[in-house]
Amino acid sequence: MDIFLAGRFVSTGTRLGVINPYNGEVVAETYLAGTAELEEAVSSACRAKPLMKNLPSYARYQALMHIRTRLAERRAEFALLLMKESGKPMRYALGEIDRSIQTFTVAAEESRRLPSEYLSLDWTRAGERKEGLVKYFPVGVVAGIAPFNFPLNLAVHKLAPAIAAGCPVIIKPSSATPLSTLLLSEIIAETGLPEGAVSVLPMDRETGNRLVTDPRIALLSFTGSPEVGWRMKAAAGRKKVVLELGGNAGVIVTESADVQSALQKCITGAFSYSGQVCIHTQRIYVQQRIFAQFAEQFTHLVQNLRTGDPALPETEFSAMIDEANAVRVEQWIAEAVAGGARLLCGGMREGTLVEPTVLTGTQPYMKVCGEEVFGPVVTLEPYDDFAQAIEQLNDSRFGLQAGVFTNSLHVMNTAFSDIETGGVIINDVPTFRVDHMPYGGIKDSGQGREGVKYAMMDMLEPRILVKEF
Repeated sequence: MDIFLAGRFVSTGTRLGVINPYNGEVVAETYLAGTAELEEAVSSACRAKPLMKNLPSYARYQALMHIRTRLAERRAEFALLLMKESGKPMRYALGEIDRSIQTFTVAAEESRRLPSEYLSLDWTRAGERKEGLVKYFPVGVVAGIAPFNFPLNLAVHKLAPAIAAGCPVIIKPSSATPLSTLLLSEIIAETGLPEGAVSVLPMDRETGNRLVTDPRIALLSFTGSPEVGWRMKAAAGRKKVVLELGGNAGVIVTESADVQSALQKCITGAFSYSGQVCIHTQRIYVQQRIFAQFAEQFTHLVQNLRTGDPALPETEFSAMIDEANAVRVEQWIAEAVAGGARLLCGGMREGTLVEPTVLTGTQPYMKVCGEEVFGPVVTLEPYDDFAQAIEQLNDSRFGLQAGVFTNSLHVMNTAFSDIETGGVIINDVPTFRVDHMPYGGIKDSGQGREGVKYAMMDMLEPRILVKEF
């Protein structure tokens, strides 16, 4: 499969094999872009800036809707490829394609309502007989670096808003999972967008770092680990930087909650795609009076997850992305148990598959609590009162999203006021996300927001025209 360089498909001298994490088979071969290909992509994107800026809204809308329609037509093909490259169970692969379709749909709609504002300026004598018009203009070339866990939709969350805002965009997909985004390039090539408007280039880390440091790039949007993200921000110079860096999301289950609903949603939030989700439900705090009942039922549900080949429609749980990450998760579980935590279920590893694992009796300093596990591990702990639960949930260097199960309006309002995250989800898990909502975090979880309209605002700059009448 060729890479997509400024509107054309090319190969390079460096081959990249993509491996199915579940069975170790080679899914396909593509190529890594080198410095020459990246330079061509950036130069072409710079030449495309005025063309994208002046592209009328209807043309952006038509391009985005064409991509959306063709992606829907090829839904099964995309899901199969995504499943193979990522090891994601087919039910979740299909869901990701559906979300990508929705993201393009929202971007198409937002492309037709770019913001503007009229200002009266005569609030003081100096502004008498003057008025202002604020319009928003594309910032320029956008670089998007996408992770492996949602290889298509998280790339689309950078690509679609850039097209809608009128910005040329260069996407670097994960080298582990580049195929679905490269397949999307076939559809993008059908749109007639200007040459240089879009490039999709798998790269090694050294080459990809040039996206961070190149001053011709106006905005960098990165989804990945905090350690890498903050280093990128430090090296980015004057460009805008948007970071979505994950977390160790917490859930609070109160005594007034619908426990059965909370159980089912927490299972999905904890173990979909083996916990390799930025808003994976990692820490669950349950009111003391219902803790024993909740823990027993939760463990039972975990032990009955249907594990196996991600290609089978009934599979709910499967492999991690690679053995190195599986080994890391196994070690973190062992460290917690050695430190006094109790294993309620799971904990074993075979190759890339780590059993769904539930721990209790953990401490905040343990990696399974304090760090981002990014694997199929959940900690389950009791609390006495809601203020204590919020304190425990906030005791984290992360702050992406949190979930609270309650039927109390007062508890809901307290949670929204006092929980230190970018989003508070009531009667659902922090893993909940729809693609037009503002999404992002505070503390080590990043800066800025995704969600199409909110991503577009970072890709636009306000400019005021002052005139006298």
